Amino acid sequence: MKRRFGMWLAVLALASCRSYDYESPLTSQAGLVPPDQFARYGREQAEAVAIGRELARQADSAVAYARAFPDVADVHADPLGHRLTVQFKSGWRAGVAPIADGKRGAETPGVAVPAAAR
Repeated sequence: MKRRFGMWLAVLALASCRSYDYESPLTSQAGLVPPDQFARYGREQAEAVAIGRELARQADSAVAYARAFPDVADVHADPLGHRLTVQFKSGWRAGVAPIADGKRGAETPGVAVPAAAR
């Protein structure tokens, strides 16, 4: 009886282990507000969408693109999580995931692309 209980406990422990594939849940846009609609919520939201679109196109230059906006105070790249953490001057912090919808950051409604990012 004790051996069966120990065996079932071991099987339960192994079955409860999750995979370490973190990319798919963070980059999936399923079930979220569409990017163009989210960009209409405000200027900082539009900038976050533009940064996400540029992150999907060129991950290397997305940090420089984000820092070109005057409202952005700080940007941190998380290479293992495939996202950027953007701190705005208003105090709002956003985790920006890549938005692969085929558009550039400048095509985001409500965002004025700074001259340094062009």
